Amino acid sequence: MTEKKLAANEYLKVNSNYLRGTLKESVANQVTGAVADDDTQITKFHGFYMQDDRDIRAERKAQKLEPKHTFMLRARVPGGVIGMDQWLAIDDIAKELTDYNSIRLTTRQTFQYHGILKRDLKPLIKGLYQSKLDAIAACGDVNRNVMATTNPIQTQLQQDVHDWSVKISEHLLPKTRAYFELWLDEEPVDHGDKEQEPVYGKTYLPRKFKIAVAVPPYNDVDISANDLSFIAIEDENGRLAGFNVAAGGGMGSTHGDTNTYPQLTRVLGFIKPEDTLDFAQAVMLTQRDNGNRYDRKRARTKYTVDDMGVDAFREATEKHAGKKFEPAREYEFTSQGDRFGWVEDVNGKHHLTIFLEAGRIVDDEGRTVKTGLREIAKVHQGEYRMTANQNIMIANVATEDKAEIEGLCRKFGLLGKVLSPIMLNSIACVALPTCALAMAESERYLPRLIEKFDVLAEKHGIADQEIVTRMTGCPNGCGRPFLAEIGFVGKGPGKYNMYLGADGKGTRLNQMYKENIGEDEILAEVDSLFGRYSKERESGEGFGDFVVRIGAVKAVYDGREFHAVD
Repeated sequence: MTEKKLAANEYLKVNSNYLRGTLKESVANQVTGAVADDDTQITKFHGFYMQDDRDIRAERKAQKLEPKHTFMLRARVPGGVIGMDQWLAIDDIAKELTDYNSIRLTTRQTFQYHGILKRDLKPLIKGLYQSKLDAIAACGDVNRNVMATTNPIQTQLQQDVHDWSVKISEHLLPKTRAYFELWLDEEPVDHGDKEQEPVYGKTYLPRKFKIAVAVPPYNDVDISANDLSFIAIEDENGRLAGFNVAAGGGMGSTHGDTNTYPQLTRVLGFIKPEDTLDFAQAVMLTQRDNGNRYDRKRARTKYTVDDMGVDAFREATEKHAGKKFEPAREYEFTSQGDRFGWVEDVNGKHHLTIFLEAGRIVDDEGRTVKTGLREIAKVHQGEYRMTANQNIMIANVATEDKAEIEGLCRKFGLLGKVLSPIMLNSIACVALPTCALAMAESERYLPRLIEKFDVLAEKHGIADQEIVTRMTGCPNGCGRPFLAEIGFVGKGPGKYNMYLGADGKGTRLNQMYKENIGEDEILAEVDSLFGRYSKERESGEGFGDFVVRIGAVKAVYDGREFHAVD
């Protein structure tokens, strides 16, 4: 019998000398703005991707120039908390070392830069490190940025959850010193044949691995978009009793390939807080040992859980952990978005969550978002907390400072504009012009499309209704479109697959409603559906529940039924 051939990335990882590859030589080569092909896969483990400006790709080709290669770098910020000195450094770096002078908040509760020239990679990474920030394992076949519930920060429970997100992130970092040698001038050490990755091994994980920590009833981190999730269970004193552990969630799929699909996470059981790191590592090891290393499209943890079965996956995890799960505890999620405006916590501190269109922090077209956040950072005595929905919280504001902070927000346009509930519950991935995978617009298009939805919502008397709406330029699912009540996934220039039927809580998948349609068809469908929703909805019924009840799409609670149609 012919032995199956491993995916190409598996050989690259083995031959990379623990993620060093030929990166040093690639970055030193000034003949091109790119890095060597094999190194483009290794860079991801260091937190950055090579991209090019697709808006000018054809123009440069006509001029017989190579694409304008630049890099996107994503930081590792577990729990999304940033100090004010750090923010000022982040802002300076965007201005000095990127083409776009912008910062983007991502759906992984961190920030990323776009438009970094190759010669600026090392200075940028050094600058972040001097501010106690890094991009280690922010991308690649490793555990990525660990997310934690942001909204609201009201009790000790939320602080405990954030602390665990940091501990998990630190515990699961790769042990190779490649990052420090290549970017921070650490002197290389000859390790001989000694193993440098006691957990990951030479081949690391089959694919990326995502972790989130949630505090019910808020599912703002969308646990079902993660390979591993910890669901905080509160005791009678409002403290952390432990976590329900869930595995096998994920969003990515491939157009036309029914062997790929988004999936909801499955609860394995309950653990005590002191066992958190053991079980985090154990779930990751189960995926390391059993994940698909032949077909990268089927390599995420969700497929491992489906192929093994939940019981077998649970047993393998318990074996790695050397301890058993307890029966899962009761919990309920009621929302998946952010809570905007001021929230006061039990300690008398105030927290202001601000909507950022598609997570973009930039000054352009009359917007002064970047300047505003910089000026606030100069006087604020607390911190910024990035949310998993591309927004930002100005956290831990003293009562006597509220007026000043709010005044600065209004001065720079961070507050004051009336935004619809649909807009406030929207997410868009970056897509064009920088993402190489994008098939259609997203970040630059969704806000304008939602403005047209708002007109229709007003027309039908449902302008006050929250409807989770998301768009991505491709089916990889970075903007978590398959957990949206209305989801759009790019199919080609100006064309999208339209999905309906998630529940607004992140606990049900949507399903395709219309394939490969443009704006006129989208607006016609939304007009009709909004009209029916206005007239036929039941008391308190959300839009996603309504379209399922009327049979527009079926309810999907298992990704293996995502492609099924009646």
